[in-house]
Amino acid sequence: MTAGAEFAVELPIFTGPFRLLADLILDRSVDVCDVPVASVTEVFVRAGDEESSRWSLEDVTWFLAICAVLLELKVGRLLPRHVDETEEELLGGASPDLVYARSLELRAFRRVAEDLAARMAEAALLVPRSAGPPPEFAHLYPDVMEKVTVEDLRLLAEILFEPEPEVDLSHVTPIRTSLADAMDAVRAHLVRSPEARFRDLVEECNERIDVVVRFLAILELYRRGHVELSQAALFGDIEVRWQGTDREAGTPTDDIEEYG
Repeated sequence: MTAGAEFAVELPIFTGPFRLLADLILDRSVDVCDVPVASVTEVFVRAGDEESSRWSLEDVTWFLAICAVLLELKVGRLLPRHVDETEEELLGGASPDLVYARSLELRAFRRVAEDLAARMAEAALLVPRSAGPPPEFAHLYPDVMEKVTVEDLRLLAEILFEPEPEVDLSHVTPIRTSLADAMDAVRAHLVRSPEARFRDLVEECNERIDVVVRFLAILELYRRGHVELSQAALFGDIEVRWQGTDREAGTPTDDIEEYG
């Protein structure tokens, strides 16, 4: 076990070595969504600043790899799961036009696959020459540097060492939105009006990323049991109902990462 795994964390759901917490998460004994990666990272950085426990390159690499796995698991929990389509769905169901289009795609893929297989079989018969010319015939080969002049080398050096043009990005304003702020905004809206539609909760959002993060905030509140969701019809309005308390409405969400 590396030294980077021995530092302790204190969380509402766990207190002890981070290595043990990582093993519990990978074994699905602890929900990864209950572990604030930002808080754990702050503890790791503070511990590394101490003179008595400087992290080595191996420690930092191990910690970054574990955090990457935790973030990937979190994203997998938030995003919808992939559902394999049946053969009937792949062929387009009852639509004859879509079935015909899919048949053309399959025919094109088969032709490309046959062409690639033929080229691979032809390339397998080739044997590259790895040996150079025999020493007794080396003088018969032309000198590749014969026509290269000093001026050619100077022009080539100018091209290679020419500095890359600088692109002025001072006028570009990065779009950053916080999931914690989005959750606070949704809670504040639902405390005033316990029932609301999704379109009402994103009415003040001006950018697409704001709408996406607002939707993720609603999913996080639903996971915590603070809201209930319902949809009367396919592609209909999503109804959001507040199930929490006023105390929960004021709970800070500093453990949520930012998106941007």
